[in-house]
Formats: sequence, C-alpha cells, structure tokens
Amino acid sequence: MKLWRSPLAWTFLASVVLLLGVGGWLLADPATSRSDALKTGGLAGGAIVALYALWLNDRRRRVEERRQDIERQRHELEAQRAEQDRERVADERFAKAVELLGHAADQVRVGALHALAGLARSRPGYTQTVLDVLCSYLRRPFDYTRPTSSDEDPDPERERELTVRLTAQRLVSDLLPARDDDAPAYDLDLTGARLEYLDLSGKLIGGLLLRYASLHSTTNLSGCRFKGRVYFTAAGTQSGRQVGYFRCRGAVFESRAWFSGTEFAETAEFTDTTFAGRTAFKDAKFAKDAGFSGVVASEALDLRRTSFEGQTDLRFASLPESVSLYNTLVRAEKDVRLPEAWTLEELRDGIARIVAKAG
Repeated sequence: MKLWRSPLAWTFLASVVLLLGVGGWLLADPATSRSDALKTGGLAGGAIVALYALWLNDRRRRVEERRQDIERQRHELEAQRAEQDRERVADERFAKAVELLGHAADQVRVGALHALAGLARSRPGYTQTVLDVLCSYLRRPFDYTRPTSSDEDPDPERERELTVRLTAQRLVSDLLPARDDDAPAYDLDLTGARLEYLDLSGKLIGGLLLRYASLHSTTNLSGCRFKGRVYFTAAGTQSGRQVGYFRCRGAVFESRAWFSGTEFAETAEFTDTTFAGRTAFKDAKFAKDAGFSGVVASEALDLRRTSFEGQTDLRFASLPESVSLYNTLVRAEKDVRLPEAWTLEELRDGIARIVAKAG
C-alpha cells in the first residue's frame, strides 16, 4: 500500500499542519505567549488524532459485528444441515419400521412397533403419523376367539399376533398425553378394529372413530377428555380374556358423541360423565346393567329405540331441553331409576317404555 493512501499518514500530516498552522497563527499575536500558542496548536493536532481514533474504533466495531453476523449465519446453516440430517435419519427409521410391520416373525413386528413409538417420543412431530400407523395395524383383519374349553388348545400363531396387537394398543395409550396436559390432542381412527382390553383411561384425545369395532374384554375410557367428535356407531363389546365391560366414568366429551347402534354385551358405566355436544344412543342395546347417574348432557340427547335389559340407572344430573325417547325400552322386572321428569309405561311381556311425564 502506498504511503499517501494510508489514513494514518493523512491523519499525522493533518495533525502536524494544524499544530504548525494554529501555533504559528497564535505566535503572530503579541498577546499570546509561546507556551499558550504551542498548547493550543497541540490541542488542535490532538483533536485530529482523537477523531481518527474514534473512526478507527467505529470501523473495528463494524468489522466485529460483520464477523459475528457471518459466524451466526454459519451456525444457523450448520444447525439447519444437522436438522435436515436428523429428519433424513428419522424418515429412514420410520420407513424401515413400517416395512418391518409386515414381517412374519412376531418379535420383529413388536420391535418395529417400539421403534415407531421411540421415534414419536424423540420427534414429537411424528406422533400423529405414528399413531395413524399403529391404528392402521390394529385395523388389520383379525378374527380370533380364545377357546373356552380346557380341552381345546389356543392357536399359537394367533396368540402371538394377539400379543403384538396388545403391544400396539399399549403404545397407542402411552403416546397419548394425560387428560390435563397442555399438549396437542391426537386423533385415533380404529374403525372396524378388533381390540382386546382397550385402556385409554385418563388420556387427552382429539377425535375417536370406533365405528363397527369389536371391543373384547374390558374397555376403559374413564377419565378421558375427548376434544373432537367421537363415533362408536355399530360398535360392540364382547368377552375375551376378560368380561366385556364398558367403563366410561368421569369422561368429558367436548363435541359430538355418537353411540348409535352400539351393543353393550356386559355392564356399561357412564357415571359422572359430561356430554357437552350432541349425544346419541339411538338403537343402542344394553344387554346388562347400565349406569348414567350424575351424567351431564348439555345439548340434544337421542335415546330413540334404545333398549335396556338389565338394572338401569338413568338419573342424569342435567338433561338438555331436547331429549328423544321414542320406543326407549326397559325390563319392567328390573330396577329402573329415572329422572323426575320421566316415567314408565307398561307394555307387554314384561317390557316397559320410558316416556316424559305430561305437563
């Protein structure tokens, strides 16, 4: 670099010029002493040096800011690259696990289910997708009734498949957040699934589809909170490893709850449950005891052609203005408890019909 291009050289030159110029000008004044003239000239020259120092410091600051900005951009690029690598690895893990769900060995399928659940835990963005895959596995056709006689041996292959399905159900429950968590509400589509001991108690769920599902052994939905629509249309409870009870105590249905045509083969409990949306039990059949005490129904309640064969407790804590009771039947010889606004109308063959009191 040539000397005349250097800012430092120009600053030095300007400082000397000012020193000599201001000092010489003041020395020409008889009223100014030599020391005052030199001091004033030095201050003028020093001011130039100080301005140069300020400019240089500002330049260094701007250079440091640019360096930090470049460093930040580099870190962001590295973070994006690392995130893309993690996404790619996660996609590969997901694809491999889904592929292994079709493996002939049951232990490999169980491993694939756990791999999917582990992916959902480490990458929450995959949770709904993993739940969809687990539900899809449970929707696969599976027709198996365990032998009730000690003379019959269970089918080993179907027993192993049942174990895999029980694992899938447990992982579905594990991936759902607790009822009161501030977390996303995930949807479950189990349409037509054969489920054994489904336990989702105390979970937060978005929408739930259980249309035409077979619910074997005890089904437990107690304490659940459903934020989306729930459909049990034409589902049925049946015995399996245990009696096919249906427990839904203290649950909250924030939207529509549809139990039209559902068949409850054993005791069904809805005690203290809240139905905030439209609710339908039209054409539902309760073969054993049914409990609705303490239930709060806020919108329309449809009980048309609902039949109760066992002990029945319909003492709702709150009923909506719109209640449909057309051909709602109970057994007259059973203990039937009703709200004050309802009464029984005797029919034939020990059957009674629930009707609203006149007036």
